[in-house]
Amino acid sequence: MFELLFETFLILLVVIDPIGLAPIFATLTHGESEPYRRRMALRGTALAAVVLVAFALLGDSLLATLNIGLPAFRIAGGALLFLLAIDMVFARHSGVRAPTQREQAEAEHKKDISVFPLAIPLIAGPGAITTVLLTAGLRQESFAALGALLAMLGVVLGLTLVSLLLSARIMKLLGETGANVVSRVLGILLAALAVQFVLDGLQASFPPGYALLPN
Repeated sequence: MFELLFETFLILLVVIDPIGLAPIFATLTHGESEPYRRRMALRGTALAAVVLVAFALLGDSLLATLNIGLPAFRIAGGALLFLLAIDMVFARHSGVRAPTQREQAEAEHKKDISVFPLAIPLIAGPGAITTVLLTAGLRQESFAALGALLAMLGVVLGLTLVSLLLSARIMKLLGETGANVVSRVLGILLAALAVQFVLDGLQASFPPGYALLPN
C-alpha cells in the first residue's frame, strides 16, 4: 500500500509541479496586496481540486460515453505528457503547462485570476487532468487505490497551495533559475513516465504474439 501511495504521490507531484508554479504565480500577482494573493491562491487551488476530483470520479464514465478505450487514452495521454515533459526540461511555456504570452497578458489585466489562468490551466491543466484520468482508469477496480489517488491528490494540492502562498519567498530563495532546475529534473522523470504510458497502451491494444509488421 505504501508503494502505491508513493507512486501516486510522485506522479502527481511531477505533473502539477508546485515549485514550478511559484514563479508564474509571483509574476501574475506582482504588485498586488498580500490579502489578494492569499485569496487568489486559496480560490484557485480549491477550484482546481474540484475539477481534478470530478475527472478522477467521472473520467471512466466520460471515456465510455465517448467510446474511447483506456489503451487509446493511455497512448494519447502519454504523448501529451511527453510534450509537457519537453516544456519542463527546456523551461519554456507552450500553452501545455502554462498560459501562452497572450493568455498571460490577458490575465495580468484581470482582477480575478483564480479561475483562469490559475486553476485552469496552471494547476488543473491538460497534463494534470490526463494523469488523473489515466491513474484512476488503471485503478478503477480497487476502491482503496482510488482512495489513495484522492488522498495523494489532496496532499499535492496542499503543497501547491503552500507554494503559491510562499511564492515570493521561494523566488528569493531559489530564483527563477533554481525553480527551472527543479522543473527540469521533474521533467526528465515525467518523460520516462509518458513513454511508459504509451508502451502500456500499445501492449494493451494488441493481443499477445500479435505482430505489427508482417514477416
